[in-house]
Amino acid sequence: MQGELGGSGRTILRLTHQDRSAVGILYHVREENIAFLEFSRHFRGRGLPVPEIYGSELDAGAYLEEDLGDITLFQFLSRNRLGDGVAPEVVEAYRKVVAQLPRFQIEASRGLNYKVCYPRPSFDGQSIAWDLNYFKYYFLKLAGIPYNEQELENDFGRLTKFLLSASRDYFLYRDFQSRNVMLRDGAPYFLDYQGGRKGALHYDIASLLYDAKADLPPGLRHDLLDHYLATLARFAKLTQEEFMRHYYAFVYVRIMQAMGAYGFRGFYERKPHFLQSVPFALKNLRWLLDHVTLPIALPTLLGAFEHMTESEALRQLITPAKADGKGEIAESVAAPASRGATLALRIFSFSFHQSAPPKDESGHGGGFIFDARGLPNPGREERFKSLTGKDAAVIDYLSGQASVREFLASATSMVEASVKSYQARGFTSLMVGFGCTGGQHRSVYLAEVLGRHFRGRQRLDVTVRHVEMERPR
Repeated sequence: MQGELGGSGRTILRLTHQDRSAVGILYHVREENIAFLEFSRHFRGRGLPVPEIYGSELDAGAYLEEDLGDITLFQFLSRNRLGDGVAPEVVEAYRKVVAQLPRFQIEASRGLNYKVCYPRPSFDGQSIAWDLNYFKYYFLKLAGIPYNEQELENDFGRLTKFLLSASRDYFLYRDFQSRNVMLRDGAPYFLDYQGGRKGALHYDIASLLYDAKADLPPGLRHDLLDHYLATLARFAKLTQEEFMRHYYAFVYVRIMQAMGAYGFRGFYERKPHFLQSVPFALKNLRWLLDHVTLPIALPTLLGAFEHMTESEALRQLITPAKADGKGEIAESVAAPASRGATLALRIFSFSFHQSAPPKDESGHGGGFIFDARGLPNPGREERFKSLTGKDAAVIDYLSGQASVREFLASATSMVEASVKSYQARGFTSLMVGFGCTGGQHRSVYLAEVLGRHFRGRQRLDVTVRHVEMERPR
């Protein structure tokens, strides 16, 4: 038996007996488990290459699935590069993967139960807003990229409207990339579609072809896109011209979503290896800026991309490795030191069950109270019960949840707007509270992350307090 903790927060166990093996999954986000199990059975029933589900126990957050081996498409690609190109057998593997995508999107989407989709039933305006805010607050802000806030929001609005004008009546896999494809005996098998929902055709093929670290050559991307469109034509009446009108806008939004993830894990969580994908994403952005003209005007967003691709700090995100093999985030992208704060930002965690939300002691009233009880709860697992949201195991668990990241992006967006307005108007106090059931895990984690986001800024004094943790025991 071999266990590991996946990037998603899942505990993955390979179970072996003589010449047989299976993979066990332990994960306590019930909604995602339901989606994965339902989708797996549906896709397998339609003849798609996904793992067979041997059994499940939802109350325990566990299920058992077919073992598809150890080789991902990304690993196969990495082992078979030829200079700046890739070996013919890798190209063939990608062509097989691309040819399966329309079957997921169209053929197998018929009769699919979209009611189990989590956290949204479709890639709608809310989903797009989450991705764009994720990019803005977890990458642009932390990397120090200059932009006009209102003009960027105007661009986001135009981009969202344009994306939503594409037909969205298909299955959107959501994370269709090289690490989620297993190769067994040369054939592709597919994993990690539990975030699937209704959406446009363009997003998934963009995810695969502009997967940052895969670093596919532009010519190969074009050839694979042509192969996808030729296969797609057997399933849908859609001209190449119609498809290409929206395609590169979806490429951009997928890259932004990925860069938000790199920033969250790299800048926020101080895990430098996540930032190693940034130079590859910047390379993709540079190619797009040089070769693509979008049918809508996004001057501020494209200007931010220009700053990113020209940023010396982003090209040198990681300092030379230490003796222990771990790098550090370069100081050039760290937030500037505070120079005498004028706004006191007080952030609290608390328990809805043990106490009322903290009161504003400044006399101004107002602020924010965020209810985190709808998020995955580490307190339900025995291994986390004695820990808090400041402990590494809980941090790893919560930061791996898409719903937690999306919640944080929305909360950060609202607080950010108030901080800027309050500073401009000369206000002296702003209070933010995060509440959960016990005031020990989710609320503590959220308060700590928000505090790190704002610390070090000029004219801002940040304090974080944990009401339940301060109680006498």
